[in-house]
Amino acid sequence: MSVKVGYFPHNNSLFVLRHRGILERSLPDVEWVDLRDLPQGTRPDPTRGLPTVHADRLFDGGYDFIGTGFTPPITAQGQGHDIVYVAVSGPRHENGRLLVKADSDIKETADLRGRRVGIAHGSWQTTLLLFALDRAGLSWSDIVPVDTGVDAAQQFLSGEIDAWVGSYPVLRAVEEQVATRDLVATEGLFSHRSLWFTRRDFAENNPEALAAIVNALQESDAWIRENPREAAALFVADAEKRGGPRADLDAWEHALRTRPFGLLPVTDEFVAEQQRAADLLHANGLLPRKVDVSSAVAPSVNALVPPIPGADAQ
Repeated sequence: MSVKVGYFPHNNSLFVLRHRGILERSLPDVEWVDLRDLPQGTRPDPTRGLPTVHADRLFDGGYDFIGTGFTPPITAQGQGHDIVYVAVSGPRHENGRLLVKADSDIKETADLRGRRVGIAHGSWQTTLLLFALDRAGLSWSDIVPVDTGVDAAQQFLSGEIDAWVGSYPVLRAVEEQVATRDLVATEGLFSHRSLWFTRRDFAENNPEALAAIVNALQESDAWIRENPREAAALFVADAEKRGGPRADLDAWEHALRTRPFGLLPVTDEFVAEQQRAADLLHANGLLPRKVDVSSAVAPSVNALVPPIPGADAQ
């Protein structure tokens, strides 16, 4: 049986694994599915709902295993899908944050009322913004969320959006052109981890394949930690091949050097943070139903990912 693994550059670990040939040694029949090549469907109004493409493809045969940020697995559960968390990364506080231009009249998060805030809607950026708004006593309806897509940096620089949840490497290019100011520090607000998950039926029926994916990711992540510039070159080459915006090797190396690599098991603390995100998404009208995050944790799967010695599992 062919095992389909979905990947894209935003999950750095899976993207590098796709190009290193490590998984093929233990799982020769793996089929790599580039998520950017799949039909994306119609994106919902960011004031009313969340994109469901990751959940849809995981459960319509598009792929069997996926890695994303915080929000997509919650969205999957909100659509009634039976997922299982496989692993999480360490906190990625340095990867992204909510910011404005240094000369903006927005001085604190509470000043976002009625303002246009750019996000990649449906990603971890939605969750970070929700946490920031909730801390400031605001709700989703108090702002004008803008799904920025690939033009986020330009929209921020041109003033089309008033604030932005930016991330590296794109954020580095912006910082070279304009002074920025953080509205709230990501650390202490949001752990911003990478997440890997699958369908429950796949986890139960293919434990050896799942273990092979986990082990290959651990090996590949160890290589990234030791060779960040070589890993960065993979992202640059991919951007050039696809004819997209020019990718900067130094910016990608900086991004990879400042991110944690290595899979960690799901912890109670992670589940609590994820549950808070799910509750906020539902309370703000972005999730069609309440979800129980703990129901997506399977002890047998969690046992595949032992803690990394010296790593911050919390």
